[in-house]
Amino acid sequence: MPDRGSRGPNGPNGPRGPRGPGGPRFSVGRPSRGAKTLLITAAILAGLGILFAMFAGFWTDWLWYSSVDYTSVYRTQLLTRVTMFAVFGLVMALAVGFNVWLAHRLRPPLSAMSMEQQNLDRYRMSIAPYKRWVLLGVAVVIGLIAGGSASGQWRTWLQWVNGTSFGETDPQFGMDVGFYAFDYPFYRFLLGFGFAVVVLSTLAAALTHYLYGGVRLTTPGSRITPAATGHLSVLLGLFVALKAVAYWLDRYGLALKSGDFRNADGWTGLRYVDANAYLPAKTILTIIAVICALLFFATLWRRGWQLPVIGLGLMVLSAVLIGGVYPALVQQFQVRPNEQAKEAEYIQRHMESTKDAYAIADAEIEDYSGTSEAEPETLRTAVGDTASIRLLDPSVVSPAFQQIQQVRGYYQFPATLDVDRYPTENGDQDTVIGLREMNVNEIPERNWINEHFRYTHGFGIVAASGTGVTDDGEPAFTEENLPPEGELPDYEPRIYFGEYTTQYSIVGGPQQEIDYAGEDGEVEYSYTGDAGVELDNWFKRAAYALTMGEPQILYSGAIDGNSQILYNRTPKERVEAVAPWLTIDGDPYPAVVDGRVQWIVDAYTTSSGYPYSARTTLGDVTETSLTENQGEVIAQENRVNYIRNSVKATVDAYSGEVDLYEWDENDPVLETWRKAFPGVVSDRDEISEELMDHLRYPQDLFKVQRDLLQRYHVQNAGQFYSGSERWEVPDDPTHENEVVPPYYLSMRMPGQDEQVFSLTTTFTPLNRDTLAAYMAVEADARSEDYGTMRILTLPSTTTVWGPQQVQSRFNSDPDIAERINLLRRGDSEVEYGNLLTVPLEGGLLYVEPVYVRGAGQNYPLLQRVLVAYGEEIVFEESLDRALDVVFGVTEEGEDPGEEAPPPPDTGEEPPADGEEATAEEAVQDAQEAWEAGQDALAEGDWTAYGEAQARLEEALDRLAELEEGRNEQEETPPDQGQEDPGA
Repeated sequence: MPDRGSRGPNGPNGPRGPRGPGGPRFSVGRPSRGAKTLLITAAILAGLGILFAMFAGFWTDWLWYSSVDYTSVYRTQLLTRVTMFAVFGLVMALAVGFNVWLAHRLRPPLSAMSMEQQNLDRYRMSIAPYKRWVLLGVAVVIGLIAGGSASGQWRTWLQWVNGTSFGETDPQFGMDVGFYAFDYPFYRFLLGFGFAVVVLSTLAAALTHYLYGGVRLTTPGSRITPAATGHLSVLLGLFVALKAVAYWLDRYGLALKSGDFRNADGWTGLRYVDANAYLPAKTILTIIAVICALLFFATLWRRGWQLPVIGLGLMVLSAVLIGGVYPALVQQFQVRPNEQAKEAEYIQRHMESTKDAYAIADAEIEDYSGTSEAEPETLRTAVGDTASIRLLDPSVVSPAFQQIQQVRGYYQFPATLDVDRYPTENGDQDTVIGLREMNVNEIPERNWINEHFRYTHGFGIVAASGTGVTDDGEPAFTEENLPPEGELPDYEPRIYFGEYTTQYSIVGGPQQEIDYAGEDGEVEYSYTGDAGVELDNWFKRAAYALTMGEPQILYSGAIDGNSQILYNRTPKERVEAVAPWLTIDGDPYPAVVDGRVQWIVDAYTTSSGYPYSARTTLGDVTETSLTENQGEVIAQENRVNYIRNSVKATVDAYSGEVDLYEWDENDPVLETWRKAFPGVVSDRDEISEELMDHLRYPQDLFKVQRDLLQRYHVQNAGQFYSGSERWEVPDDPTHENEVVPPYYLSMRMPGQDEQVFSLTTTFTPLNRDTLAAYMAVEADARSEDYGTMRILTLPSTTTVWGPQQVQSRFNSDPDIAERINLLRRGDSEVEYGNLLTVPLEGGLLYVEPVYVRGAGQNYPLLQRVLVAYGEEIVFEESLDRALDVVFGVTEEGEDPGEEAPPPPDTGEEPPADGEEATAEEAVQDAQEAWEAGQDALAEGDWTAYGEAQARLEEALDRLAELEEGRNEQEETPPDQGQEDPGA
């Protein structure tokens, strides 16, 4: 009898596989114990690797926050997100899971008496062994999705928990503004989450009832069991109850409703039809929805859908009639025939709220004539007292900084430099400033060691006077060279953190860094700060190898226990990371403060919950002709209706230290965030005096405010409604399809006693090029009037040139055009600088520097200045000369426009040969001067080029005078001009 274990020749007792002579038998198709162990080990290691990769991101974030001493920010944010994920995910999972369980428990006894039920039997049979796991899986997946969505609302939660009163109430409901800014968004979030819970629970319960026969679609007889009826009716009752809450909240939402009103985009808040039709309609619909919900709940005691369905139909009909038709009738027959009168009250609310929300309510508006009756000498003297006119355009002279002060090809300056002020013997001076940052794309040999260990930082500040240049037209540097030398106080020159320092660096280890290029070659250095994360163990190195995507971090010999990794190195990144609830200005700027280079970053608190206030998209209104060169701008999707420059932040360019200072002490949004993140923002009185010297009014806030003032400078609802007084920011005449950027300028507005560092702009009437208004805001943080806006409005009956018209006058003047063409000879390029506007003694003074970039020259030089005042325009080699000419006053007090008296006319024509000889000399001089200029261009000698251009202009002027004299003689009758003998 064969053995029970035998399965034939290859059974358990038969041969297991081929074997050699005397060799062991080999198993086929079954892994050996060693292979099993290897597979299990590999699986465990793979799992650990995946877990470590997931953990590495959290851990490296924690290490970075520890390196900047802001772990409290990361901890608060992480705990809030995790808590909301867990709580709301658990609520969603329990709600859906409970309703699925309840629907299964309420299932009827099954009898497959129909084709529908027979088809469902297969699904029931397949699910039966795993129904607990299916229930758990469905609940967990839905819970994870809901938790992930809820965790993204951590800001909403923190604002609701820590909300601060604004101390202002809306005019319709009498609710504090804080309710709309902090409470209302959270209530809306809870309502939305409640709807999601009920809808998903209803769908899951209905599907379960259908699967187990509680709901039948084609089976004869009752289509739904009483148990399923009661269950689903309760869920539908909850949905309708939530709809009642939604109707009630919609009443307050009317104060935040945004829409377009004629040409005034974003008219927010209630209108006449909202207050008199929609508001009572929402109240009525709330009551109807509550009654309808009670009818659904009543089905628990009285089976049947008649009453709930009737109630639901009534609610839908009411929503259509009361919430749709009735308001439309009110709008058509009450509002439209007399819209301006009906809407005046609500427009006024909107205007006042918008001005308060954007801090433009206190703008000082006064009339300005635009023309002057002052004497020329008075005007010429007043220029120096009125403004320090900045000739150095920070958007044009960057190439000059790059070529003259780059020193090494791997350094770079920003495309648009910054404007600051520094003390001199004669007071503060407007200064154009830029940092010499590292550009790893231009290092001599690109490899991992050079990019991340050797070339790690920039070096030094380069600064130049904003109001003057050298004789050659180059910037007059006040801080220059390597190592730095000049008028700035001593400071730490190494730039480890900057606007263009985006790559990570590993410093402090055995590998020395390139410090700067000295006279004897490149000087080496090793970082001594503590800005980075120490790579002092293999776990940290492995974590950063994963997060940075660079395996060499794990095993490179260039890293030891003293090495630090620096990353998140731009000022914007660092401030955003330590204060994720702030909106960051797009243009951080450097300053020397207490012996350190500090990046100064303006930060804003914003809200979209200020009732009646107009909404604006920050990214759109902060774009100008310069933002492309300034780097990042405010996020395009950031749509708000309240903004304050509530925080001034600094980032140390060497240590990377981030400090946040309270600036607006009356901002309830900042106060709310300070409660949520205690100890993160320092009090305002901790700002040092030296730092205060460099704080200024931020450009992005100013752009937002000037955008609003185009519409909201008017004082009454009638003007706003008609739009007749609307302004617009003019296009930049030197940059196509871009608006004029605001300009920093030290100047004195009418009524001020002295010059103040200011931020200025111009306005033109809508769709016109004449000047409508001029605005300046005091930008010096040391001033008691910091932030004061002064607007000079021009009379509509007087035509005062706007920037576009001034530029057109410059371009169309024949004499100026001819001289510009002379500057363009030899493939030279002419670049126009910023067109500055200055109110002067009742009129407007325009000044525009003109730069020339010679053939083969990589940077422009200031060669001429255009000036306009009133009807006069001039084009001269210096600002002083241009001002003398435009006001008709020379340095000697003579009128340069007055021609010298002609010689006595004897009636005799001068000898033709002498005239020809003079003309030939002028032509020869012009030819020699032009050739000398070309030779100077080829050699890059701009001093010689300027002298040659002066000789060329002189020769051409002589030719023009000769030609004019010849024409006059040809046109004058023979007897005209002779003295009457009888006189």
